[in-house]
Amino acid sequence: MTKKKVLIMSASIGSGHTQAAHAIEEYLKTLPAECEVEHFDFISNDVLSIDNIVKETYLKILDVFPMLYDLMYYSSQGYKKGMVVKTLFSWGLKRRMLRVLADKNPDIIVFTHPFPAGAAVLLKRQHRLQIPLVGVITDFTIHQLWVYPQMDLYCVATSQLKQQLMEQHVAAEKIVVSGIPVRNTFQQQRWHWDEDHERRRNVLIMGGGLGMGSIRQSLSVLDKLPDVGDFTVVTGYNADLYDELCQMRRELHHHVEILGYTNHIPELMVRASLLVTKPGALTCTEAATVQVPIVLYSPIPGQEEANATYMQSKGCARWVKTKDDLAAVVSELLRSPETLQQMSASSLACHRNGAQIIGRRVLELLHGSAEPELDITTEEYSKA
Repeated sequence: MTKKKVLIMSASIGSGHTQAAHAIEEYLKTLPAECEVEHFDFISNDVLSIDNIVKETYLKILDVFPMLYDLMYYSSQGYKKGMVVKTLFSWGLKRRMLRVLADKNPDIIVFTHPFPAGAAVLLKRQHRLQIPLVGVITDFTIHQLWVYPQMDLYCVATSQLKQQLMEQHVAAEKIVVSGIPVRNTFQQQRWHWDEDHERRRNVLIMGGGLGMGSIRQSLSVLDKLPDVGDFTVVTGYNADLYDELCQMRRELHHHVEILGYTNHIPELMVRASLLVTKPGALTCTEAATVQVPIVLYSPIPGQEEANATYMQSKGCARWVKTKDDLAAVVSELLRSPETLQQMSASSLACHRNGAQIIGRRVLELLHGSAEPELDITTEEYSKA
């Protein structure tokens, strides 16, 4: 018998969507008898393609004109304006979606980014696509770009997001509180304060896979603190930032280890006394899974501000809004191991085995299971 095919579709606009897709793919591939699984980046590498133009425009706005992005984000949150933006994106990406579907021929599609989801929903609305569509929302807020009545299943991070979707007329039985999926390597590592943390006082500074956020500024400000022992800085795919920091390192007081993109993030988190990062939801979830204390700084306007609010409300992170506050809070925390340990313990409230929960629901849809909704509680998946 031919296995049914699960196509997991991300968009390489920030690495969080891609890493979430990898986490779901990784889990499903541990069940080889169940289905065929493929992860596909919807954004073309062709520099002249419309989807790549959308990607590059989006990233440039985030990098150079963050306040313009802020205006775009909130102005598109209203229902009517959101419909206009969704329609424009969907029609612009429709032809590429048709080509992908003809080539891949999936039996179900799982989306970790709203751009390809909108294009598939448009085809479904036109009765040119009949397979189930699953949306995995990788933030702690809901944007209008995600909301479509034609979506068969939503996987969201928290029960509050489930309520938000229900208020936008999405049926409760189409929503599962899964948490944000992270790769298994983060499940295998656990942070705890020990003599090495006390002696070394390493501060890990990150800005997601694209090396965004005020990494250079954070390093410059924190280098003045006597409470810091040394730094590890991860610049991701941002080669220009890597080169800048290598030049800057000569003028700093502390030893700084500078890394580009790396697969050793869990180990770096465990080694660090503290993580300083912009609040990308995937990074926040990975850090909460490892249980490293977090200081959040320089969020992208919109969804990352919501992410910072959520993580701070859980007690596992502190959100600082100025460079003076950044220095003060990092210094305060490094002087208080008890507070760091409390923040680490609070991370358990954010932990669910998202990849497994989503994978199980995808298989239910794929095989036509009529099992009741799996609304997994925090307690069930908060065991270290």
